[in-house]
Amino acid sequence: MHTDRTADAIDAAILAALIRDPDATNIAVAEQTGLARNTVRTRLARYARERMLRSFERRIDPAFLGYPLRAYVVTKVTQRKLTAIGGALADIPEVLEVHGLTGVTDLLIHVVGRDADDLYRIAGRILSIDGVKRTSTGLVMQELMGYRIAQLIGADGRATLS
Repeated sequence: MHTDRTADAIDAAILAALIRDPDATNIAVAEQTGLARNTVRTRLARYARERMLRSFERRIDPAFLGYPLRAYVVTKVTQRKLTAIGGALADIPEVLEVHGLTGVTDLLIHVVGRDADDLYRIAGRILSIDGVKRTSTGLVMQELMGYRIAQLIGADGRATLS
């Protein structure tokens, strides 16, 4: 479920508190923000219902599970086969996420592997999918900046979103 609702000052305060301490209880968030516990509980329930918060699995480092290598596979595909290609990619456990792009390529596929041979196998499996025309794999050598979102919440606790 997607909503067109954007964060207000209450949402921003709750989210900022959760960024500081993702495991905080509703009571702790209420104390940090000065909001009523019921307000915090109601908002968190709404976030869950509207899928505004990402899943816990995004916090797990693949290296901890034995997949220390990360790569992005830039992929050109036959557009009319995109749905089937998406289904085939979902069947590859090492595929973490897939983004459809505009411009010079069609898909950006984030994959992980146990070692170079494993990444080679995974890239070959992607290339063998019916409708995949061409791939180019780039190995992640260093993460210069990880996923972040706190900077979108102003220092005053208000969302900087319009």
